Amino acid sequence: MSDRHISEHFETLAIHAGNTADPLTGAVVPPIYQVSTYKQDGVGGLRGGYEYSRSANPTRTALEENLAALEGGRRGFAFASGLAAEDTLLRTLLSPGDHVVIPNDAYGGTFRLFAKVASRWGVEWSVADTSDPAAVRAAMTPRTKAVWVETPSNPLLGISDIAAVAQVAHAGGAKLVVDNTFATPYLQQPLALGADVVVHSLTKYMGGHSDVVGGALIVADEGLGQEIAFHQNSMGAVAGPFDSWLVLRGTKTLAVRMDRHSENATKVADMLSRHPRVSSVLYPGLPEHPGHEIAAKQMRAFGGMISFRVTDGEEAAVSVCDRTQIFTLGESLGGVESLIEHPGRMTHASVAGSLLEVPSDLVRLSVGIENADDLVEDLKQALDK
Repeated sequence: MSDRHISEHFETLAIHAGNTADPLTGAVVPPIYQVSTYKQDGVGGLRGGYEYSRSANPTRTALEENLAALEGGRRGFAFASGLAAEDTLLRTLLSPGDHVVIPNDAYGGTFRLFAKVASRWGVEWSVADTSDPAAVRAAMTPRTKAVWVETPSNPLLGISDIAAVAQVAHAGGAKLVVDNTFATPYLQQPLALGADVVVHSLTKYMGGHSDVVGGALIVADEGLGQEIAFHQNSMGAVAGPFDSWLVLRGTKTLAVRMDRHSENATKVADMLSRHPRVSSVLYPGLPEHPGHEIAAKQMRAFGGMISFRVTDGEEAAVSVCDRTQIFTLGESLGGVESLIEHPGRMTHASVAGSLLEVPSDLVRLSVGIENADDLVEDLKQALDK
């Protein structure tokens, strides 16, 4: 029985897909194959298909099989970082002169990759509000080869209708790429909704413990998978064996963690929505969020990310970030601990002056799995001082 047919239930797949017991010892956790090369059974006789760990490594293979199963894909690929995964995908899909539609709200590193790196390679891009399929259609050109979507988006928590945007992209001859980092495959399955490629920063919820950096691509089409495999090996920014092992450990508890992240975030968002020093709360779980109905349709729950704007401007937002005691001031997200940051001065400084510039009074939260009452009280005292 293959891993993808172990069970139809996510929680079971998360623990068992790719996690075959070690044939030598029976160890239930895959070993860390900290090795660069492999003895061959004669010239060209590769034992188990392994020759060199840039091309393949058994620990990375276990993770890649796990990722493919969790996203319902044919192939999964693990990289040294989320941006390494994105760069490999761009070089796989695009040639100089091609065009990409990118969202008007996206991770600053993704924007930097397009604006400062891919553009020098001759790739053109346009910005569109991907929550509006008509806007995506209007931004496409005859040279558009990919439409890039984040949903929920970073840091404004916008929601895009994956199925609707997939139809628009495919009608124009483009592939749909969905960054599923905020939602994770537990909460959202982009491939089942029509996406061609799913992107992850494994650093975030998939790893889940703020102790590893990694990235992933998962595809539904075997042919595209073979092209990505060629570029992954040719470019070489692969996940190392220990990093792969750490992420594989993290995915086993992804379901229970995401349930808790979502529960805590709902309580925090409810408090923030009633606080007099908060002008708006950006969380798709709130009924007043413009993407709430679509999020409820395509997500299992609403995740652990919240952004909010304060009433007294940028300095007040920075002060809130400085005053929390349980929320740690820091970049990144998705760990078991709660984090707080000022996107304009931190993760999204690279989009300043662009169409993706974020409001200066914005605060972003990664709500962890601590006691929800403690998190609520911590934010109250930070806002009230």
